[in-house]
Amino acid sequence: MNFLVTGGAGFIGSAVCRHLCANPAYRVTNLDKLTYAGNLASLRQIENAHNYRFAQADICDERAVLDLLRRDDIDIVMNLAAESHVDRSIDGPGAFIETNIVGTYKILNAALEYWRGLADDRKSRFRFHHVSTDEVFGDLPFDGGMFVEETPYAPSSPYSASKAASDHLVRAWHETYGLPVVLSNCSNNYGPYHFPEKLIPLVILNALDEKPLPVYGAGANVRDWLFVEDHARALELVATKGTPGESYNVGGNSERTNLAVVETICDLLDIRRPRAGGKRYRELISFVTDRPGHDRRYAIDASKISRELGWAPSENFDSGLARTVDWFLDNKWWWGPIREQRYAGERLGEARKVGA
Repeated sequence: MNFLVTGGAGFIGSAVCRHLCANPAYRVTNLDKLTYAGNLASLRQIENAHNYRFAQADICDERAVLDLLRRDDIDIVMNLAAESHVDRSIDGPGAFIETNIVGTYKILNAALEYWRGLADDRKSRFRFHHVSTDEVFGDLPFDGGMFVEETPYAPSSPYSASKAASDHLVRAWHETYGLPVVLSNCSNNYGPYHFPEKLIPLVILNALDEKPLPVYGAGANVRDWLFVEDHARALELVATKGTPGESYNVGGNSERTNLAVVETICDLLDIRRPRAGGKRYRELISFVTDRPGHDRRYAIDASKISRELGWAPSENFDSGLARTVDWFLDNKWWWGPIREQRYAGERLGEARKVGA
């Protein structure tokens, strides 16, 4: 079976590539534009694998995508290429509109033309898997409720609005043109190779550098956390066994407030890398002005993917976070150049008006 993974040099995409390449029956083509968050170092362990190849291209380049589909006889497209950081979408929404909406439109067109040209047996097993986020659903009250697949969309940020639009496009290409699509919406991912603009790696690395650990508002906002390798397993199941036209929510069943996440990281580092003079990492926590439109709470009901596809997370939040902290402690070769050359931990997302 031949996969095209778009955005395969990103955090989740690279985990998917590593996971798929472990199966010798799969061949994986990784298409990535290599923007600031794309990192081929995340694929070092498979870069010479017999069943892996990389192609630098933009999903907005419809012809390049179509050529790759034909060249590598693709059976399954897994579309993970996206701009994905809420704070960056506040500062500069244009890139999110271009990649997440226009890019999805372009790759859908390429996939449709390719699919229409397949022989009947190949056409019946082709899938276009669009990977999305729980943020398209908006937010939930602190005292209850969970997102299900039928939850109405109510995006709050330029990022989530652009992903909601892309989800609607994918469904439209299924309903209008018959393209066999599946969709998945996930909760917050964490784990190895996570670009350090996101909360968990940012806190780990700031702590190691003895820098303030920023927490928005009072730190009361709640997220459901999903270990990235568990997500990769779920995505394989959705892509290969999901029912065309259906969507599947993927969550870790691990709700935590942002403050609790930061405090847990501090406690793990107190044991693994104690500060000088007996100080505790919690002393570095710094409460900062909340970001605009900050969603209160996300919570995923993942019972459908469990019931229909037999998926369940293998890591709980405590075990997954411990693995993540240990990985960052052991792999400065990966994150050191990023902190030095691309992103040093500065505050993003404070812009109050639309930028270019």
